[in-house]
Amino acid sequence: MIEKKQAAKISVVILNWNGRKLLEQFLPSVLAHSTNEECRVVVADNGSTDDSVDFVRARFPEAVLIELDKNYGFAEGYNKALQQVDSEYALLLNSDVETTPDWLQPLVSFMDRNPEVAAVQPKILSYKQKDHFEYAGAAGGFIDRFGYPFCRGRILEAVEEDTGQYDTPIPVFWATGACLLIRKSDFTLHGGLDGTFFAHMEEIDLCWRLNARGRIIMCFPSSVVYHVGGASLGKDNPKKMYLNFRNNLLMLYKNVPTNSYTFTFAARYFFDFLAFMHLLLKGNVRSAMAVVKAYRDFLTSRKNYKRARAENLSKTTVQEIPTRHNRSILLQFYSGKKTYQSIFGEDQPEAGKR
Repeated sequence: MIEKKQAAKISVVILNWNGRKLLEQFLPSVLAHSTNEECRVVVADNGSTDDSVDFVRARFPEAVLIELDKNYGFAEGYNKALQQVDSEYALLLNSDVETTPDWLQPLVSFMDRNPEVAAVQPKILSYKQKDHFEYAGAAGGFIDRFGYPFCRGRILEAVEEDTGQYDTPIPVFWATGACLLIRKSDFTLHGGLDGTFFAHMEEIDLCWRLNARGRIIMCFPSSVVYHVGGASLGKDNPKKMYLNFRNNLLMLYKNVPTNSYTFTFAARYFFDFLAFMHLLLKGNVRSAMAVVKAYRDFLTSRKNYKRARAENLSKTTVQEIPTRHNRSILLQFYSGKKTYQSIFGEDQPEAGKR
């Protein structure tokens, strides 16, 4: 249920699960930098078993509280929460994000000026190393032709220092779910997040649909936030490895155009087999087996996504999405190109985006 308060233009929605310590640490900055007549801060509790709900109600009465009846995961949890949000814009914000004094209004003003833009993210820097980009979003996300994600500021495991090199607003393939401002109308019209993903890759899947249907995703680096990252599952956690591989394969199945389907999946099977062997040779057996489990579950469950694939392809109006990289980011990385600039050159301002 939701505790009713007056509707606002923007709802900053923080999904929480047993995150009382994170709320205590980071919610004050969000409230201090976001609360005004146009904005409300919403904490959507995903069936926590700690004292998160009582803590928010007692310490932060200015926040709107949504209580879900169980842990629906990141994707479906946000779907359930946003069903109860009536704002023009919804900003999905991780509970481990520190905001800055002027983080929100530049994003909203940019969206107001550019109605063709469905979603935007700020520049995401590391909370632990504040002069470096953060792994999960950096300065905007992309995927290569085989579905591997990378960022402007982070290629595979190589995270760059922020020297202002990516301060130009540009279209991106995906905006990170750690801090994602989206028009509520676009979120609803295009199906929201795929709840079957539970967590990981769900925002890339949604952004693929938006791109394919002619909407634009942007990074607006004038806005800056700091993200801890890995608060739910650490980078090397086998469950995270499983979800990333399984959900990425499902995302490809749902969205890859028919004319490139066979080649895309043949290449993926090859590259992912190499990843499996690499993990095995390193002695990381649990992570290697997570890749095997991801493939097993993908192959047995993809039949359940035939309808979603058919719907996505039928609604596609942009066959060749400009922000989808047409080469292999893996081959470029291992040939020595480990920064976004070394692959794509310096940013060029995007015409028409004000």
